[in-house]
Amino acid sequence: MSTFTADQAARNKRSGPPPNTMPLMRRLAYSKVNLWLIFLIPFSVVWMFPFLWMISAAFKSQSEMFLGGIGLIPKEPTVENFARAWTTARFGEYTLNTITFSVTTVIIVVLVSATAGYALGRGRMPGKVILVGLLIATMFIPHGYTIIPVFQLVNALGLGNGLLGAVLATAGPAHVVQIMLFMGYFSGLPNELGEAATIDGAGYLRTFWSIYLPLSKPIMGTVALFQFIGAWNAFMVPLVFTLGRPDLRTLGVGMYGFYGQYTADWTGLAAGACISIIPIVIVFLFLQKSFVEGIAGAVKF
Repeated sequence: MSTFTADQAARNKRSGPPPNTMPLMRRLAYSKVNLWLIFLIPFSVVWMFPFLWMISAAFKSQSEMFLGGIGLIPKEPTVENFARAWTTARFGEYTLNTITFSVTTVIIVVLVSATAGYALGRGRMPGKVILVGLLIATMFIPHGYTIIPVFQLVNALGLGNGLLGAVLATAGPAHVVQIMLFMGYFSGLPNELGEAATIDGAGYLRTFWSIYLPLSKPIMGTVALFQFIGAWNAFMVPLVFTLGRPDLRTLGVGMYGFYGQYTADWTGLAAGACISIIPIVIVFLFLQKSFVEGIAGAVKF
């Protein structure tokens, strides 16, 4: 008869549960996952329903949208709403204006945020903590409070009635989140990179442009996606800077062309909304990988 020693008991304890219990544990874990999925499916449907209803309404007539209930499948599908939105509501022109406005804003914000993030993340300036605190404090200032001084400043430059003025008004203020993302990423990169560039004769700006900026492509993708969505959906700034030039309106402002004094073209509005979200979906799919890597890299560092 063999004796059961304390060492054997410790080894059995470390080895975990008996092999015949492992399939049962896997089944229990799998069943818990399935229960969570079943629990979350109704919430997903509720969350997606307004979006699906908007797409459905874009293919319905006015009478069917009002009298057909909340059904998602149109009885008589039509593309007339899209044609009306593209031509009568001038969404073709507004789309080109929005692309110009959004792309230009993204380029400026990415370059300015990357430069500021590099200075805060790699620079050794006095009072850096105070400066970062002031930047974060500006996030709590309502946007409506700053639109008047921004408009006066841009108008003093002679750009108060066009897309260029709207671009400067959108890209000019401090974009704190974008700066913090770059700062967190740059501060976590090894010091040896900058030291090696200095040994090779590169200066402060050359090191940023040739070494650190190319390494920050994930953050650049994240910031570009954030800013593109914000600029594409912008309303207040493009409205203020295109009041005298209706031909320069963006999609966010052009949406209000479907509203009359006493009524609204709801199916045309749904078609216009579908047109306006297509570029955002395309950009997100294109930058999805960079977006995930940028968020993970910023949090990591």
